Amino acid sequence: MSIKVNNISKLYGNQKALNNVSFEIGTNEIVGFLGPNGAGKSTMMKILTCYIPPSEGTATVCGFDTNEQSIEVRKQIGYLPEHNPLYLDMYVKEFLEFIGGLYKIKNSKERVKEMIDATGLQVEQNKKIGTLSKGYRQRVGLAQAMIHDPKVLIMDEPTTGLDPNQLEEIRGLIKKLGKQKTVMLSTHIMQEVEAVCDRVIIINKGEIVANDTTETLQKNTTKQVITVEFDKEVSVNSLKSIQGVEDAILLEGNTWKIISDLENDVRKELFNYAVKHNLSVLTMNKEEQKLEDVFKALTKK
Repeated sequence: MSIKVNNISKLYGNQKALNNVSFEIGTNEIVGFLGPNGAGKSTMMKILTCYIPPSEGTATVCGFDTNEQSIEVRKQIGYLPEHNPLYLDMYVKEFLEFIGGLYKIKNSKERVKEMIDATGLQVEQNKKIGTLSKGYRQRVGLAQAMIHDPKVLIMDEPTTGLDPNQLEEIRGLIKKLGKQKTVMLSTHIMQEVEAVCDRVIIINKGEIVANDTTETLQKNTTKQVITVEFDKEVSVNSLKSIQGVEDAILLEGNTWKIISDLENDVRKELFNYAVKHNLSVLTMNKEEQKLEDVFKALTKK
């Protein structure tokens, strides 16, 4: 197991940022670590990367304890924090060679070239970091996180500031890395999680509220949503009177979002309602539960 967290708690004075958190992440697994602002994501990442100690509990990375063997842990981890710290007066290539020197990498120049190619920095490699766009600075940060070929990559908002083409390239790179390494990433972009991650851990108010694949989380919803468009106006109270309908939300025109529980497929009742009130059903669709909806439901409880 690449990452193992056992009953971690973290106190800042009287405030408990993490409360008895436990989870595991295996080799060759890409895991999304999600949560609203202030949920404890960054605190957990700082503990795993040995920036701060836990108040209680233990954590290991590749078998090394973050408290007792922090130097060994840091050798195993590549870390890209949310606020990417770079030396803005250094050139891209120069900076990566400097980082390679800190890690005492053999054949450092060859490794720097590999990272420049992998992160698409060829055109920018001879520019000062301070002149780069936010997206390219993010690529430099990703290159420095990977340069020592770590077994574990921990990334906080890795695609911040990237344009759609860059997003696709970096997501492809992360998926490729996940075949060889353990990747833990924090993001607020749900499409990114669905596109890249094998599993999702959701944290809220310092506690784990979900730990499963995106497919399972989406299937385990307790509600179903039907979008229906009528040819005439109807009232919300009239729709709510239909058996099985829990809520009705007007989207636009005569299009409604109908919410019911999983036990009641209300589509037949909606057709009967239309016939009874001399209405035509122009469209009707059963929506798949989105990860964003699951996230909202779990973090608003």
